[in-house]
Amino acid sequence: MIPFLDLKKINATYETDFQVKMKTVLDNGWYILGEEVKAFESNFASYCGSKYCIGVGNGFDALTLIFKGYILLGELQKGDEVIVPANTYIATILAILEADLIPVLVEPKLETYNLDPDLISEKISSKTKAVLAVHLYGQLAEMEGINTIAAKYNLLVVEDAAQSHGAISNQKTIIENQKSSVAYSFYPGKNLGALGDGGAIITNDSALAKIIFSLRNYGSETKYYNDYAGVNSRLDELQAAFLNVKLPHLDTENEQRRRIARRYLAEIKNDKIQLPKWDLSNNHVFHLFVIRTENRAELQKYLYENGIQTVIHYPVPPHKQKALPDYNAQSFPITEKIHETVLSLPISPVLTAEEVTFIIAILNKY
Repeated sequence: MIPFLDLKKINATYETDFQVKMKTVLDNGWYILGEEVKAFESNFASYCGSKYCIGVGNGFDALTLIFKGYILLGELQKGDEVIVPANTYIATILAILEADLIPVLVEPKLETYNLDPDLISEKISSKTKAVLAVHLYGQLAEMEGINTIAAKYNLLVVEDAAQSHGAISNQKTIIENQKSSVAYSFYPGKNLGALGDGGAIITNDSALAKIIFSLRNYGSETKYYNDYAGVNSRLDELQAAFLNVKLPHLDTENEQRRRIARRYLAEIKNDKIQLPKWDLSNNHVFHLFVIRTENRAELQKYLYENGIQTVIHYPVPPHKQKALPDYNAQSFPITEKIHETVLSLPISPVLTAEEVTFIIAILNKY
């Protein structure tokens, strides 16, 4: 069986360095917000081309703390509306709600799965104060169009980059302006994955960074003195150490993913399968390679019977989830079509050329 994602094999590459880092952390005897976290924050900020990186407990907290930080700065108020893609993982929307803001869902483009900038304006009201763009499956959203609309309506722009570590656009880093704030997840299955939960925020906004550094640690800058009603959401020292090992290899591993994607796009020839749209630039890091088919259950069963594991990202759209009853009656036909037809093929830095050849051959026989 070709696994959808072999994390054990991916991380085995780094086992020796992980052991060294683990001993370093043990020998230091400092396990929370120590030197490894500081080093990773510096390294990841430099990698992303941003002034600040704040390590937090997970990607959900990263998004939530950005919004809470903006509220404390007075740039948002509880009850403000945030434009967000209807086609995303539910955590994106839950983070807005956690910050006492109101998500306003907008359809994606069917070709890219990402937020359609042309549909944002019709959803903007007097309460709209921010746009949350999601770089889904590893492909950057159309930030030029989104930023243009945001500037026109004086909206904050927040980016969910939980699936797009290392993506660049027009040879620029993901940070595009002084007010951009980007949330990352280091969940083990991500392109840059820890061995547990982890997350980070990158930003060029010094005021926002200062507040989030405090918010992640009970709202405290100085121990036992609390300026805000914060939370406990700190990137773990050991996970930061592991991420410091893996970060220098991220670009190489992303290119390995792109190499597989190029083969899939060039060699899968089956009119029952719709391939993703990609312009072959570095704006996609292929966290997932997502195809669409009208007979998904049949195709998934066929692939499994032929030794290929696949995953559905995601079977139920957020607006149809029991957790979001206020949205259940809303209709988003493009999003619904995506969730009914998508299927993710294996793609990872450790997938061999022979395995890719086999997957392509089986798909072409379907």
